[in-house]
Amino acid sequence: MKYIAIVLLFISGLAQALTIDELRDTFATQTTVRAKFTQERQIKNIRAPLISTGSMLLSQEKGLWWQQREPFVTTLILRDNEMIQRMDGQPDQTITSENNPQMFQFNALMRALIKADKTVLENHFTTTFTDKGQGKWQLHLVPVTTPLDKLFSEISLSGSQVIEQVVLTDKQGDATTITFSDHQLIPENLTPEEARYFD
Repeated sequence: MKYIAIVLLFISGLAQALTIDELRDTFATQTTVRAKFTQERQIKNIRAPLISTGSMLLSQEKGLWWQQREPFVTTLILRDNEMIQRMDGQPDQTITSENNPQMFQFNALMRALIKADKTVLENHFTTTFTDKGQGKWQLHLVPVTTPLDKLFSEISLSGSQVIEQVVLTDKQGDATTITFSDHQLIPENLTPEEARYFD
């Protein structure tokens, strides 16, 4: 679950942009984004990848709700001031700036990146944005500040009308690929049931 926060960078709806500035502007307009995900982690010296699946809900107002359903149920809730991990039969684990400053700093950075803030990108990454043609694009990020540069060697995003795939390569050479599908942007506001996810 330690890589889930990075998803905050990538999950915001439509991505018709061909520049970083257009990406930022597009991301800022997305109120609520829902999607399914498949996460595949390839670890060196282990032949079979580790695969998990689930769904996510991103609310500009409330934060990120990320629920892994297979191979076991784990829920992660990220808000401005805390990150909560929830597992059946166990007490919630809450991370704040007081009990885990480094993780909280990481979370805060990811919350800023959700808007594709140009200043954040320039301060924390070396970026390469490529128009792949026919509505396809790719954004390649190389972290240059801590804690990201201690965790990842590179991050790659690709998509068309939506973010379709994120590939994170860590310092050990292991790769995590997150593929998103079934994006839903409507209704723009949370339903009553969805609002309870953040309680």
